[in-house]
Amino acid sequence: MEATLSLEPAGRSCWDEPLSITVRGLAPEQPVTLRAALRDEKGALFRAHALYGADAHGELDLARAPALGGSFTGLEPMGLIWAMEPERPFWRLVKRDVQTPFVMELEVLDGHEPDGGRLLARAVHERHFMAPGVRRVPVREGRVRATLFLPPDLFGVGGGLLEYRASLLAGKGFAVMALAYYNYDDLPKTMETIRIEYFEEAVNYLRGHPEVKGPGIGLLGISKGGELGLAMASFLKGITAAVVINGSVAAVGNTICYKDETIPPVTILRNQVKMTKDGLKDVVDALQSPLVDKKSFIPVERSDTTFLFLVGQDDHNWKSEFYANEISKRLQAHGKEKPQIICYPEAGHYIEPPYFPLCSAGMHLLVGANITFGGEPKPHSVAQLDAWQQLQTFFHKQLGGKSHGVSPKI
Repeated sequence: MEATLSLEPAGRSCWDEPLSITVRGLAPEQPVTLRAALRDEKGALFRAHALYGADAHGELDLARAPALGGSFTGLEPMGLIWAMEPERPFWRLVKRDVQTPFVMELEVLDGHEPDGGRLLARAVHERHFMAPGVRRVPVREGRVRATLFLPPDLFGVGGGLLEYRASLLAGKGFAVMALAYYNYDDLPKTMETIRIEYFEEAVNYLRGHPEVKGPGIGLLGISKGGELGLAMASFLKGITAAVVINGSVAAVGNTICYKDETIPPVTILRNQVKMTKDGLKDVVDALQSPLVDKKSFIPVERSDTTFLFLVGQDDHNWKSEFYANEISKRLQAHGKEKPQIICYPEAGHYIEPPYFPLCSAGMHLLVGANITFGGEPKPHSVAQLDAWQQLQTFFHKQLGGKSHGVSPKI
């Protein structure tokens, strides 16, 4: 009997959708190796493999059978995707063109030799970033350079340009603008000074769009985008809800300006940069506390926004948990609503949509070197799955299904 490899949904799925992977037609208790691979848009190869044993009927269902070794162990139905590692070191998997899928190849090999076993079955599966019916609308309006994603049925929130977070969220029924703010089209190539008026223009564009319902605006920002989302919520009126993923409460690396106000960047403590045993820079202690550099503290106490902070407790880019707690203290000291903070143990800096592999190290543009971003693959994948559900639940509740949103790119 010939082995067959089945995937559900068959042929194609959205990137944030779980996959059911089964193999039939094996010998009873036959040892096999499953391999998964994809190439990103620059041709970089990502791969994972796991060792399994068929059941007494010659079947293997990844939802029921634990991996016995390989890139991961235990019951991990999506492990072949989230445990993928790049062939090139320090390479982060990102999606630049959301109109095309990642094409994933899966193979079943006889025995427990990842590179030596006989090929028993293979399948090709497309992982898409735009759900059927989602429309992608490039925006060039005044100074605003962005992409608007409109779902078949509207409400709305925000994402980043990289567009993949925005395009996936649009598939959940939100109208989402992915907003670029530098080094894109005719925008400034660098970001020494960031003017919040630009983001204000984007918010006003979205508010006035005939296909986007109001009145609420939601923001979603990760890393630098989280810092800018905080600044928007602090200086601009009418931001209903904001999700900040591992963001800073201080201006970092550049000045933030709005009208006649200026927030200078926090001091960089170069003598606090450490080296890991792998020869990477660890910059987690390299920023002065905004409790010391008080002028660099974004004035969150002015905001009437409802916040959700998603925090990786092993973030080595900067002290995300400390920042979230200081924001909470400042808001409450000024009589504002206590924000929700969700902490994820052993999660690193880039908390992506589900099933993206962990990027635990890579190039940091401000540092000009490879740094450690932190995180452990399994707990980080768990964090990504939960964070994705948490932020959707939050926006559905806060925006009430009749709103829209915008967010800075990172």
